[in-house]
Amino acid sequence: MSGLSIRQRLALELNRQLVRETQEKHPLTQLFWESTLRCNMNCRHCGSDCKVSSLHPDMPFEDFRNVLVRIKEKYDSHQIMVIVSGGEPLMREDILKCGRSIYDLEFPWGMVSNGRLMSPKKIDQLLAAGAHSLTISLDGFEEEHNWMRGTRDGFSYASKAVEILAKEPSIRFDVVTCVNNRNYDSLEQFKEYLISLGLKSWRLFTVFPVGRAADDPDLQLDSVRFRGLMEFIRKTRKEGRISASYGCEGFLGEYEGEVRDHLYTCQAGLTIASVLIDGSISACGSIRSDFHQGNIYKDDFIDVWENRFGPYRDRSWMKKDQCAECRWFRYCQGNGMHLRDDNGDLILCHLERLK
Repeated sequence: MSGLSIRQRLALELNRQLVRETQEKHPLTQLFWESTLRCNMNCRHCGSDCKVSSLHPDMPFEDFRNVLVRIKEKYDSHQIMVIVSGGEPLMREDILKCGRSIYDLEFPWGMVSNGRLMSPKKIDQLLAAGAHSLTISLDGFEEEHNWMRGTRDGFSYASKAVEILAKEPSIRFDVVTCVNNRNYDSLEQFKEYLISLGLKSWRLFTVFPVGRAADDPDLQLDSVRFRGLMEFIRKTRKEGRISASYGCEGFLGEYEGEVRDHLYTCQAGLTIASVLIDGSISACGSIRSDFHQGNIYKDDFIDVWENRFGPYRDRSWMKKDQCAECRWFRYCQGNGMHLRDDNGDLILCHLERLK
């Protein structure tokens, strides 16, 4: 990996101070609610970030609402974005009532969806329920997307939803794409397709190697292609025709400040919390290792948020193994929490990928 520019180093040092302040103050700004584990797709990479049986029942909304009421007693609800996730949230028959109740409690809210149930009528209903943001997963053209999602018709529904939402001015909307070896070569054409639909914001991710995704060569980019992805995003950003960015995970060395709107930091447990399907209080929903800090059925959420989350807010424990002597640890802080296993060992280093 080549060195960082003076500009990048100065920016990273400033960002490091901001991260320290955030660790101390830990203002809650995003709350994920894992509303269901039921889904209408069979995604190829699902085992990479979901170890909980889909037989687990949906969380009753009233249980989550009690958490929101408690949060509202302590914090300004207008400053906390509630993101409804799953599984597929639209599998819940009461999802519109849930969204409206969240809105009535004066929390902005949004949803991450695979788009298969996102009809024009459903979109109108979500907007009427006060949705502030929506994210649709679209993993390339029809063949690549349906292969990834394990369905025959997922692309047609998701792409139609993208076309409608891209033109809806009242809501923040973006598309997320999991880049893999099946869709890598068509990224340029797919970018043009998304632009033709009117899309303004596009996030690109890579699949982290956990579960069955760890042994699937089609899902894991090698170092050459990973660097190629960074170059593609940087080039797309310079073009200015669509706002493309790499996902929030991983310190990217020379690409910091070039491939996303912010410098790297893992906000899990600093500004981001989640309530999982079984009531566990954790950080971002991608974390499936046992870093839970409490449970809403036995703990007070505010007490947990204010007084626990130590492993998230002091990450010096991560400075071990390959991170022990790394000169970039001051900025990386051991990578994202979702890339640590139950023993705290690092699963993936993005800098290693860029070598």
